Amino acid sequence: MIPAKTVQEILDAVRIEEVIGDFVSLRKRGVNLLGLCPFHNEKTPSFNVSPTRNIFKCFGCGKGGDAISFLKEHESFSYPDALRWLARKYNIEIEEIERSPEQMAEQQAADSLYIVNDFALQHFQEQLFDTDEGKSVALSYFKQRGLRESTIRHFGLGYAPDQRDLLLRRAKTTGHSVDLLKKTGLCSQDATRDFFRGRVMFAIHNLSGKVAAFAGRTMSSDKTIPKYVNSPETEIYVKNKTLYGAFQAKKSIRQLDECILVEGYMDVISLYQAGIENVVASSGTSLTEGQLQLIKRNTSNLKILYDGDPAGIKAALRGLDLALEQDLNVRIALLPDGEDPDSYVQKVGSEAFKSYVDQESKDFILFKTHVLLEETKGDPIKKAGLVRDIVASIARIPDPIKRSVYLRECAGLLEVSEEALVGESNKMITTAVRKKQEKDARTPGAASDSSDNAQLPYAPVTEKSHPEKLQKRPSSGDTPQENQIIRVLLLHGTQKLPEGNTVAEYVLTGLEEALNSFDDPISGSIAKEIYDHFSATGEVLHNSHFLNHGNPDVQNLTLALMSEADEYSPNWDEKGYPLQNQPKPEFNFPKESIDSLDYFTMRKLKKMCEIHNPNRIKAAFEAGDIEEGTRCLKIQMKLKDSYNMLAKKHNIVTLP
Repeated sequence: MIPAKTVQEILDAVRIEEVIGDFVSLRKRGVNLLGLCPFHNEKTPSFNVSPTRNIFKCFGCGKGGDAISFLKEHESFSYPDALRWLARKYNIEIEEIERSPEQMAEQQAADSLYIVNDFALQHFQEQLFDTDEGKSVALSYFKQRGLRESTIRHFGLGYAPDQRDLLLRRAKTTGHSVDLLKKTGLCSQDATRDFFRGRVMFAIHNLSGKVAAFAGRTMSSDKTIPKYVNSPETEIYVKNKTLYGAFQAKKSIRQLDECILVEGYMDVISLYQAGIENVVASSGTSLTEGQLQLIKRNTSNLKILYDGDPAGIKAALRGLDLALEQDLNVRIALLPDGEDPDSYVQKVGSEAFKSYVDQESKDFILFKTHVLLEETKGDPIKKAGLVRDIVASIARIPDPIKRSVYLRECAGLLEVSEEALVGESNKMITTAVRKKQEKDARTPGAASDSSDNAQLPYAPVTEKSHPEKLQKRPSSGDTPQENQIIRVLLLHGTQKLPEGNTVAEYVLTGLEEALNSFDDPISGSIAKEIYDHFSATGEVLHNSHFLNHGNPDVQNLTLALMSEADEYSPNWDEKGYPLQNQPKPEFNFPKESIDSLDYFTMRKLKKMCEIHNPNRIKAAFEAGDIEEGTRCLKIQMKLKDSYNMLAKKHNIVTLP
């Protein structure tokens, strides 16, 4: 059995265009990719891959789904085998185990840590927004730093007053475990005082959007007090595998195919607010392999922003060889002296900031070569050391073609023969391989079976029988509104509405009383599963659950609702034809969520007014039950009032 945590990690890592690209030749078409369908013979491409939705759909034969569905169909894998294949591709270790009572207890312990952190987040935000001290001290600080209230709420910023045990006392009153408060670092180990006091608070989210930890910035001018303090590492928070802002940025990183890396929390938040959303922070630590792997799962292009002072330049050269080992395309941009991303974007604005970064960013290897050359002028010994330093970085690049291009380019810059650089590079690679082999030989069990780590070879497309096209299901009167509700939950369930709650919270709250009144049984079963899972865990079921559901009708409906033959084309913007009546599809979810729930509710109210309730009124009066008949008449008036209120909102004819 593959642990649920690992399954979620695999699903978060998957980029469907990379998976299908191993089997099908794809080319760009607008925001999507297009190719010849591997499931039926065709000469005109109708096989669409949507990176933003992480699904594929053939509009010729009807096949579609996510990466797991593709592997199951194309390679005849089982669901677990497809997960294992994806885990190998994205270098995710799977430790398959049977869940024992102890392991179930461990999962419950992790859930308990999230619950405590959620309580702390609510506490810190209440102190920020709902107390006089929070408003005057912390909220004014954030606003002086240029943050809007919507941004503050979006990133989960808060305030911890300088009181000895305010959080601790509130936690005890509401029944939270003191042991869990200690473990998450929210209180001292002797349980006598809060850990975060007199600080503005930054919530650190995991890739699923759960609060895994906190960072607190002091409000004191005392230089002896640490500027920032962080939560300790726990089962749910491992610092060297965490990037601040990754949850908020991952969608934009995939869309733009680029990740911008900065140093601080405020750098991330200010750039995000300015519309530069593909940004994360290492939070003042050197980049680690775990953090780089998080980036690699979403893009191969990394752009790093540093302060333009000498310390910033030296910082840019430290530790980045690890990024080359991950086969990332690394570029460096140095900001003007005295500026950081936060201050500079607020000074010049987002467009000027983007323009500056694009113009000033330089390839890391060439940047490093130019910088170090300045330090070695006229000194052949230093230059020889520089050559070895540069070649050592190039030797870490896994792609041999990319290595050869860099060696040729650097040979000209360094005025050294290309043959000499190639020879030195090969020597370094050979030495590194030998050392690893020797280390593995000294450590029994360290060397893993090569079959565990090797990628599956490229598989040619094989002839397959033409599958049957999707069968249309009979449609009842309310099916369009019911399907639209499901579509909103599948595509936008985890998105935040302006009020701060998620789309799932908003829609599911409105559906509570109507869950058993769906006319379409398939839509109703999906809604019930989403509602039950959300009620139990606070999370929206991943689309993959329904795309690989045991019921084929659920699979087909999910795919149909997530697929669209027509997509918004970026060429419209480039040619000066932006949408006039609504935001772009990816930004229109607040209105779409509200409207879908309104129309769904109106259909149910209308049916109650025109069919169900009149039948109850008639039956009551025919049975001589005047009291019941009168009660139903009052209900009828309330139903009509509710319907008419929504009808007026949407300019629809009201009921008489």
